[in-house]
Amino acid sequence: MALFNLTDLRAGLPRGERLIGLDPGAKTIGVALSDVGLMLASPYGSLRRAKLKANAAEVLAIARKEGAGGVVVGLPLSMDGTMGPAAQAARDWTLALSAATGLPAALWDERLSSAAVNRFLIGEADLSRGKRAEAVDRAAAAWMLQAALDATRSG
Repeated sequence: MALFNLTDLRAGLPRGERLIGLDPGAKTIGVALSDVGLMLASPYGSLRRAKLKANAAEVLAIARKEGAGGVVVGLPLSMDGTMGPAAQAARDWTLALSAATGLPAALWDERLSSAAVNRFLIGEADLSRGKRAEAVDRAAAAWMLQAALDATRSG
């Protein structure tokens, strides 16, 4: 399956379907979920990074359970906006995930999402380092998905 422009992916979703936001890391994949109106992203959980087939099955199970019709995956662009090795790996993973799940997918710039979430969790939530590590992946996925929703909202 090809990657979609996020505006096209959003426009093609049937009314009432959600988007899943994914922030793939080396060990875990942060998961976020939009509301049915595609206005608000919320942290959903995290998945242990495994073989693609296993992660695709988990993402598809979430999509079926929560009524999601598409996936937005964080794209770790370099600070100058170019696609380095990490961004290319995320693009390849997203293409393979989309093919394995049958869900349309789009990429969204995730630069600094984890740093912003960590600053918030330290400053506002007063979480310990251990509790922060548990929360940062899913919160970063929600941060990225919220930015994507905000940028593609019409009107």
